[in-house]
Amino acid sequence: MNRLTKLILFGAALAASVAHAQDPKDIPQKSGVTPTDLIVRGVDGTANLDFTVIDVKYEPGGVNRRHFHPAAVTFYVVSGTPVFQQEGKEPITLKPGDSLLVPAGTTHSHWNPSKTEGVRWLEFIVAEKGKGRSIRKP
Repeated sequence: MNRLTKLILFGAALAASVAHAQDPKDIPQKSGVTPTDLIVRGVDGTANLDFTVIDVKYEPGGVNRRHFHPAAVTFYVVSGTPVFQQEGKEPITLKPGDSLLVPAGTTHSHWNPSKTEGVRWLEFIVAEKGKGRSIRKP
């Protein structure tokens, strides 16, 4: 096999591996994101609602890709400057003390653009039992 043929085969193999690595099914939904449930309890006076508070920490560069929630979620930024983007809209940068209500079923993503600082926010959800978590959108 001559040098040119080897180079072409190497390039084809490299292109195939890059294309495979970019397949959305191969990309994790969350990267550099650590959610911790602070509160998960039934809502008094109801039979099927839970109130959940989640403390979410993003490492520098952390991302939560396109997803939606079956229930409305309120985000409250504790520290850092996360970016939130609702599908079809421009991204917005949030700062500590900001809150954001995301209606149920709204496709969105959020990430920490900083290379040095973490992000921390709280998520507040009232949802049918077992239905308040994220659902990935390819």
